[in-house]
Formats: sequence, C-alpha cells, structure tokens
Amino acid sequence: MNKFITFEGMDGAGKSTHLTWFAEALRARGHEVVVTREPGGTPLGEQLREILLHQPMSIGTEALLMFAARLEHIEQVIRPALQAGQWVLSDRFTDATFAYQGGGRGMDWAKLTELEHWVHADLQPDLTLFFDVPVEVARQRLSANASLDRFEQEQADFFERVRAGYHRRVAQHPQRYALIDASVSLGEVKSKLEQVLTSI
Repeated sequence: MNKFITFEGMDGAGKSTHLTWFAEALRARGHEVVVTREPGGTPLGEQLREILLHQPMSIGTEALLMFAARLEHIEQVIRPALQAGQWVLSDRFTDATFAYQGGGRGMDWAKLTELEHWVHADLQPDLTLFFDVPVEVARQRLSANASLDRFEQEQADFFERVRAGYHRRVAQHPQRYALIDASVSLGEVKSKLEQVLTSI
C-alpha cells in the first residue's frame, strides 16, 4: 500500500540527503516513488519558493504564501500521485510552517491550524521523519554554504525556536513521527532509516 511520507528538520539537519537514499531504497523494493519538496513542487510553487526564500515580507504574508504553494502542490502533485498508487516523499510539508512561521517567527499557532484545516483537513502524512539536530551542529554544517537564503541567514535564537516548534508539533501528533537523531554519523542515521523501512 502506498504512503505519503514527509521529511522534516532544520536547515543543516541533512534530511534532503537522506530523502534521496530513502527514495532509492523504496524503488529497489519495487515501489513507484514521487519525490517533491516544499515550498515548491509545481511550476507556480517554485516561483513562490523564490519569492519566499529571497524577498522580505510580513509574517502573515509568508504563512499565506506557504499555504498557497502547498494547496497547489497537493492538488497538482500529491493527491494525483497517491490516487495513482504511487508513494510520495516530500522534503517538508505543513510541520515546517508550524516550526518556521509558528515557532521561528512567532505567528499565532491557532491561525496556522485554521489554514491547515482549510488547505488539507483530509490529508496528513502517513509518516513524518523528523531529523533532529542541535542548533550549533546545524549552523556549523550550513557555514560551508556560500549562498544562504533569508531563512538560513537567521540567528541562532530563531533556530532554537524553530526546533522547539518542531518538538511541539511532535508532541501534538506523536503517532505519525519517527524521531531521527541527525547529529550522529551518516552511517548511524542510515541504520535508523533502514529500521524505519522495515516497519512500513
């Protein structure tokens, strides 16, 4: 049976690297896999991504644009793929909005919840892999990147709030999360992911 699996974590947690490996492992098992990302995943979503990552804006505008891109993503990519029997792996989904706009920016959690219910009340990930890493480790990994977007350029206290936002979300929906310690070696993370693969 196909599943909708999301990969979450702060910038620098390594989730994108592990998503690629996870997708290949699923394909090796004979599954059709669609790999996508947020914000983005559609032509309109990718245009909104460029705006979101590089243009200054108010917190409310930021959240609304995230959900606008998400609605398009769900209707154009995620739902059609799931209905076709394909597995969908997404690099970020709504948890990221709660973590970044809710935790990091301090937007009202209740407003984000209303937007979530409006955009996809009937669709939640079957499984969310949360790659958790201390802020100092994530920032050290990002320091090698010469071109940082406006989120990656934020200060350490912003990322502490983002991490706390993720943990608040995990506490609200513990049944769909697999918590991955992303501060350990790539081999150790892969070992944990192999355990996850055998359980789905």
